[in-house]
Amino acid sequence: MKRGHKRMNVFERYLSLWVALCMVLGVAIGKLAPGLVLVLGRLEFSETSHINIPIAVLIWLMIYPMMLKIDFASIVNVGKRPRGLFVTLFVNWLVKPFSMAFFGWLFFKHLFLPLIGPELAGQYIAGVIILAAAPCTAMVFVWSYLSDGDPAYTLVQVSVNDLIMLLAFAPIVTLLVTGAAGLEVPFEVLLYAVILFVVIPLVAGALSRRYLIRHKGEEWFNRRYVARFAPVTILALLTTLVLIFAYQAENITTRWFHVVLIAIPILIQVYFNSSLTYGLMRLLRVPYAVAAPGALIGASNFFELAVATSIALYGPESGAALATVVGVLVEVPVMLSVCRFCVATKHWFEPQGA
Repeated sequence: MKRGHKRMNVFERYLSLWVALCMVLGVAIGKLAPGLVLVLGRLEFSETSHINIPIAVLIWLMIYPMMLKIDFASIVNVGKRPRGLFVTLFVNWLVKPFSMAFFGWLFFKHLFLPLIGPELAGQYIAGVIILAAAPCTAMVFVWSYLSDGDPAYTLVQVSVNDLIMLLAFAPIVTLLVTGAAGLEVPFEVLLYAVILFVVIPLVAGALSRRYLIRHKGEEWFNRRYVARFAPVTILALLTTLVLIFAYQAENITTRWFHVVLIAIPILIQVYFNSSLTYGLMRLLRVPYAVAAPGALIGASNFFELAVATSIALYGPESGAALATVVGVLVEVPVMLSVCRFCVATKHWFEPQGA
């Protein structure tokens, strides 16, 4: 992987460690200061909504900087090499959410049911479905970089996924959670979550990008404006995780083994979808620089949106929220292993392709 040349920063490299530390700190706060956690948990936009105001603000601070990086003008170039994009979209939207619903149903409704009970089984299925229905946005650029991917084409893949997410995320979550988990999905709340956590930051990011590049130049925009959000994004992510684990303190301390159980279908899902995408790319003779990022997009998740949506639908202390957070905990080491596999098999692909 060209060691010594391509490296993640300290935060990205040890993300799983930071998540684990946030878990410890959040659980400690939840057990030692339950009154504070109760007050924060009750700060919602309305009595009928589970959209927690502190977490909503923090997640918006994470998502807006991601959307600044999306250049939708790049989509016009996709016609030159369409096959890689078609494979990515096929796996992300026609395979990934449905296969995750199957794995969740198999493990939580059947194999693990005696260990977790029917109520939590439904919550965990809902959480992993929400996680799988949101394709990754930000970290894909890191994975693409580490796997020698084509950054311009990766940008196209992410941009198109974000546009599809506006229309497909809510209906897919409603369909699969209702069918596989047997839980009611308040569609109005889900729609509010999509508007709040996808539409608003997407529009704000696109308008900011267009205005600032036009008046300040692209170099200033990337090196000064976008760069300023890096520490804000990291701090917002860690603070969000601390709050979520504080809300989940009772669940984690009494059901710590459930974290391990939740991780199993998520791991299987990651390797299944990355292998499927990578194999289809090779079968269709897609160039490696497109195939590798495609496999990584098909495996990773937009966990910020997933966490926010699960909280909005079922509350910060729910099993669904816990399941989405477990996805954050396992993603980095698993995705690094996918990166290494892609680089090691780069010779499988022809130098040229469509």
